[in-house]
Amino acid sequence: MLIGEFSRQTNLTIDTLRYYEEVGLLQPLRTAGNRRQYQTKDIAWVNFLKRLKQTGMSIQNMQYYAQLRYAGNQTIPERLLLLQEQETRLDTLMAETQASLDFLHQKMATYREMQKANLPERYNPEV
Repeated sequence: MLIGEFSRQTNLTIDTLRYYEEVGLLQPLRTAGNRRQYQTKDIAWVNFLKRLKQTGMSIQNMQYYAQLRYAGNQTIPERLLLLQEQETRLDTLMAETQASLDFLHQKMATYREMQKANLPERYNPEV
């Protein structure tokens, strides 16, 4: 399929697809007239790239991953390592986010208790 159809199928702009090609994330085939020719398997690859982006993976790591992927299956150990490193980043982020949520929940519980106790308006808790 040509770039316009591929853009519709992947929900990415043509400019984004061209950028992905420029930075090495995509390597579409070319027609005799030098037009980009995408295959169905490229949709799965772009969807995977979109998921990597959602995980917060840096463009540099995505480029390295793509380079490894295009080099073949002998690079699976390196790809696995990249994914494990991203998993560690996400685990850390989740723990930090959970700690922030716990803090907010605790503060909200304090305020709810204060509302129930009908404390005077001028009462000023720690914060």
